[in-house]
Amino acid sequence: MLAFIVAGCQTHTQKEINLIPQPTELIVKDGTFTLDANTRIVYNKKELAEAAGYLQKAVKKQTGHSLALDETATTGNNIFMTINPDLGSKDKYTLAIDGNEIRLAGSNPRAVVQGIQTIRQFLPPIDNGTMRVLLPAVSITDEPAWEWRGMMMDVARHFFDKEEVKRFLDMMAIYKFNKFHWHLTDDQGWRVEIKKYPLLTEQGGWRTFNKHDRTCMALAKEEDNPDYELPQKRLRNENDTIEYGGFYTQEDIREIIAYAAERGIDVIPEIDMPGHFSSAIQVYPELSCFNRTSWGELFSAPICPGKDHTISFCKDIFTEIFELFPYEYVHMGADEVDMDNWIKCPHCQARIRKEKLKNEKELHSWFVREMKGFFEENGKKLIGWDEIIDGGLPEGAVVMWWRTWSKDAVHTATAKGSEVILTPNSHNYFDYKQDYSTLRKLYEFDPVPAGLTAEQKTFVKGVQANCWAEYIPSYQRLEYLIMPRMFALSEVAWRGENREDWDNFYQRMIPHFSRLDSMEVNYRPLDLPDLHTVSAFIGSTQVVWNHPLPEVSIHYTTDGTMPTRESKRYEEPFTLSETTDFILRFYRPNGTASGIEKTTYRKEEYQAGSNLSFTEKGLKCVWHEGIFSKCNEIESVPAIETYHVEHILIPEGVGGKRGLVYTGFIKVDKDDIYTFILGSDDGSMLYINDDRVVDNDGAHGPVTLSGQKALSAGYHEIKLYYFDRNNGGFIDLELQDSEGNNIELSGERLWSPDSSK
Repeated sequence: MLAFIVAGCQTHTQKEINLIPQPTELIVKDGTFTLDANTRIVYNKKELAEAAGYLQKAVKKQTGHSLALDETATTGNNIFMTINPDLGSKDKYTLAIDGNEIRLAGSNPRAVVQGIQTIRQFLPPIDNGTMRVLLPAVSITDEPAWEWRGMMMDVARHFFDKEEVKRFLDMMAIYKFNKFHWHLTDDQGWRVEIKKYPLLTEQGGWRTFNKHDRTCMALAKEEDNPDYELPQKRLRNENDTIEYGGFYTQEDIREIIAYAAERGIDVIPEIDMPGHFSSAIQVYPELSCFNRTSWGELFSAPICPGKDHTISFCKDIFTEIFELFPYEYVHMGADEVDMDNWIKCPHCQARIRKEKLKNEKELHSWFVREMKGFFEENGKKLIGWDEIIDGGLPEGAVVMWWRTWSKDAVHTATAKGSEVILTPNSHNYFDYKQDYSTLRKLYEFDPVPAGLTAEQKTFVKGVQANCWAEYIPSYQRLEYLIMPRMFALSEVAWRGENREDWDNFYQRMIPHFSRLDSMEVNYRPLDLPDLHTVSAFIGSTQVVWNHPLPEVSIHYTTDGTMPTRESKRYEEPFTLSETTDFILRFYRPNGTASGIEKTTYRKEEYQAGSNLSFTEKGLKCVWHEGIFSKCNEIESVPAIETYHVEHILIPEGVGGKRGLVYTGFIKVDKDDIYTFILGSDDGSMLYINDDRVVDNDGAHGPVTLSGQKALSAGYHEIKLYYFDRNNGGFIDLELQDSEGNNIELSGERLWSPDSSK
């Protein structure tokens, strides 16, 4: 049962109140409140007028009732809103619903808006013609664990218009996110109008198709997935050349900021510099060291901080940004800066000498300090990605921690008294591919690094998810990647370490999919339980695909073609007696399709183990240095070093550009069908006795996949490939027997290939 209650239900239990995030304190009582056309919204403070108007519009949209606003009523079947300074804590509110009235009190107007979001979850998601709406009698006292509960939208790589931004803000609001980080500029596009430099949007807001566009168009065809198509409204014909792009006028920006403010959301613009700036350099080349756009090994060449007019240009940009955006925090990026040009540039080297800097990293820090001073002169606080620590953290700069592998970043920043916002890429990058474990890992992950003192923790402002749009060409694709992950992060951000266990959250989450269906959100359906990339069986097996969302239908093919709604639909369990490859696609109730899932049911016999004996425990691990895109590329380059490891890990001393190949033997104790669970960032591939069991290949974020193999008791050859492109990845392998028991892969389980007799 969803959290909204309609006519006919009179009593409710704790289990029926499926709020996300779960309130700090929730007491369910007997009875219901009847909301109808006679209900009024009553507020006694002028500063609540905007909140009252917002609630009025939400009720109209969700129930069809046009509730009157009233500043004087004291009794009646009404919704009463007030400010209660005694609540003290920022954004704390109380909500009391009984048979006679609804009373909502907040410590400030923003807190009242958070309470409105709770009321909205008790209402139907959209007007369904109901004359009366019954809300459950409850008593709620609620406040967030963290001040900063953010979502980031990248509109530079692919553009989303203002109506799509508003839809994103609506989704944020109902799940109590309050910080909208708007990534407005990057190498691929400049999306905010700057009056002093009109070419930034007139030319920098448009491009011919780049590799990201071409990849998306290819995926749209390969996977028969329209979510990857470039929207026609983003294309223009310029001198017989098709260009992609778009931008916001300053009037658009003001409209969106006002829309966000009504929903209790602050807007944080990001203008990325000194790197990720080639969309501006392309039209104003004098900003660069050598008056042209160029690229290093991985990233674009940055602006030239040695030129005074470049510094002036950057300050001009921010002068207009400061006037547009009222919130005190502004993001300057400052990440992934390729400094090769700075080494060669006479202007940069002169700046280094003049400012008595040691190197280019300190030049980067000097630029951040220079801009930070300008921010503060204008009443703003500078946020930068955690790279701003590397050359010396400017005092008072706010750090947004994203590099999970930069393990000391939060400790360093908070020890210096700098505020930190947690956005670890391992869990909080919503553009990363999802798997069956993504949601639970996000929900159960503690983003606060261990070892912080109590004082250091006071500098942690909160958490945020980032969604980079290189491969997100449509708003439908964006929704697919953020939902249902936004549910989980909402609870992490609001409840902090005091959230409920996973099973409790999972049960509360399920009813919210009907809300998403009503709103026609292009969410990713939940995963099928126990769906492996390879499912091994002996003789025959029964295929059971019971989806957690009963309204989702499953269509599949066995001939390698992409499933459509006309493909065979799964209706009930069926028996297989031969190896069969399946491609599955889930369809939401409105008929829209999800991405595809591939699985093989492989008929096997128990594979005999090796007759060799072994003397040395562990595996051989060979490091090949390079930047790889596929596992089969690793052994094409010479080995750098050979290690001996006692379990699957990245050996000490292995650099960031790495491909690792693990070889040896694994010992199992009985004839059984074993499940291998392989997680990696980036790609990995597992072979047992030369048979591929798990294919987790390709450049990607954290992904965990599983595969099965029928093995006889004894020793079996294992070969595992893994590569990582940026020093931020991981590799992990788990083993389970057919009863789901975990088998630790260390000690007597792993044996070196060089110790066989």
